[in-house]
Amino acid sequence: MKAIKKSLTEEEYLYLDFSHQTEGCIFPLHTSVTLFLLSYCDCKIFKICLVVTKDVNTDSSLLRDDLIQDVEIQIISRQELPPIVQNCCLPAVVERSDNFCRAGLAVVLRHIIQKSYEADPLKKELLELLGFKKTCLKACAEVSQWTRLCELTIPLAIENFLRESSDQPPTIPVEILQLEKKLSEPVRVHNDDKLRRQKLKQQKADGVGPPLTKGKAKSKVHTQETSEELDSSSESLELKVAFSKLTVQEEPATTNREPSHIRKAKASDLPPLEHVFAEGLYFTLADIVLLPCIHHFLVIICKKFSEKLVEFPLLASWYQRIQEVPRVKTAASKCGIQFLHLPKLLTISTEQCPNLSEVPGVEEHSDPLFIGGPRPTMAKLMEKGIEVMFSPHPCPTWTVDWNVLPAAVSPKEGKMSSDRALRKQQQLNNLVYVGHVGIVLAHMLPSCQVTLIENKELSLIRAKKRSDELGLSNIWFIQANMEYFTGMFNIGVALHACGVATDMVIEHCIKTRASFVTCPCCYGFIQNTSKFNFPKSEQFKKTLSYKEHMILCRFADQTAVQLPPQRRLIGKQCMCLVDLDRARAAEECGYSVQVISMEPESCSPKNNMIVGVPI
Repeated sequence: MKAIKKSLTEEEYLYLDFSHQTEGCIFPLHTSVTLFLLSYCDCKIFKICLVVTKDVNTDSSLLRDDLIQDVEIQIISRQELPPIVQNCCLPAVVERSDNFCRAGLAVVLRHIIQKSYEADPLKKELLELLGFKKTCLKACAEVSQWTRLCELTIPLAIENFLRESSDQPPTIPVEILQLEKKLSEPVRVHNDDKLRRQKLKQQKADGVGPPLTKGKAKSKVHTQETSEELDSSSESLELKVAFSKLTVQEEPATTNREPSHIRKAKASDLPPLEHVFAEGLYFTLADIVLLPCIHHFLVIICKKFSEKLVEFPLLASWYQRIQEVPRVKTAASKCGIQFLHLPKLLTISTEQCPNLSEVPGVEEHSDPLFIGGPRPTMAKLMEKGIEVMFSPHPCPTWTVDWNVLPAAVSPKEGKMSSDRALRKQQQLNNLVYVGHVGIVLAHMLPSCQVTLIENKELSLIRAKKRSDELGLSNIWFIQANMEYFTGMFNIGVALHACGVATDMVIEHCIKTRASFVTCPCCYGFIQNTSKFNFPKSEQFKKTLSYKEHMILCRFADQTAVQLPPQRRLIGKQCMCLVDLDRARAAEECGYSVQVISMEPESCSPKNNMIVGVPI
């Protein structure tokens, strides 16, 4: 009886939005994607709740049958959601009556894969969906253009396309063209050089001419392979590698040493690897996310505007190939997806499709190396009256009496060295004084509701364990991207939020008109994203270019204690200027903002605090 009770208490609830369905397509597409993954993983460990609005009129029995076979689905209203879930975007996963929630498509899908594998460790192929180093769609959509394309912009663009498609030829969403362009780019994998040399050897054996020079490679279109073709010796190296992975075999490798002319070939002369799946050679979670979206898009194209199909041959080829993945057809059928049989398309090149070359790419933004130091940039700011300036610390000698607090409150319980724990205590002293969130605040202010939002699951699990030891009932743990938290709050706090994560916190606080206390970190990771452009404030924009601002960011990271004192001083000055830009931007939004140094400054090389209060 005890074992049964334990399994029930660990049962997790999966909450999915439902707005409507048309011609077998479930809206929003995030719900279609989640149900497809559940079907692919054959996962029945979640209690699935479909969340509908009051004005949605649904036949419960028909709806359950259409969504996914063999899975029990409960239909509830938004008012019936647990309080913690009501503060998050769906999809979301939470244990009933628990304070730990996972929200947002990518986080929830990654959790489903992990739980499915834990339920059946023999399904090792499920972990392969998370990609090399298990990082597929792990980077949050606020900073990763690829995650944003898969998780947000493609589903939304196709929802709009399906909603607006009429008898008139539609405008193909730019996001579809971005994906087509992505599929035309050379593949980069961890064993890139080895595979490209194997491909060169294969080309030589097949009598294929020398590889095309850089920039001349054509976008090759693969037609649908039959199972016999996939087993043939003439299949491409990419297909051999991809399908060996899908059957959990070792990648094809030559037992003999490569011939001398292959080993000595220059890297620039090696043929590029071509896409088999969305992220390259391997079938990953990105393909799972894209499949329901692209399928419903192609249904409309083939039914009404078949002449448009030639505009994205690589995407059509991907769609055909993904059907060869084991269990995909079965999973799709359970979700009501009946695959299309597309006609063979001719190979095209970028020259034949000039519009494709004009589509903005989806590669991660990378800044060129900067030449020269920060002094010219700092001098330029001084000419405009912008100088390094810190506000005085409100109470430099104040400290938390850690000795009288329960052990689980202290950072020493957070699995870190004693020296680091001491510095972390000093850092928390500063943030607690002006309003620190987290376990310390939840313990010291039991009347306040505290919400911890973090993308790193392990950090939240450790924090929850400490919270449970303390018996805290006023704290929520949410694993989600910042923009997926929709609740109201009064103070937002972030200790060492890396790169633009600091800017996300400040932006979220400004939207809610909440005060903020942030301690930035990893200035070198700051870069323009889909949400932020630097410099941020009008005052800095009038003085510095993006490149000049990046110089400040790069040198702001040079504050490590082992560096020469003069170099650390310049790093500290650059830190201050970057944070002054953030402060000025917040002031333009109606805030009173101060940039303060922590006390003692030795508590961290990144010891700035940006404190803002709405006026």
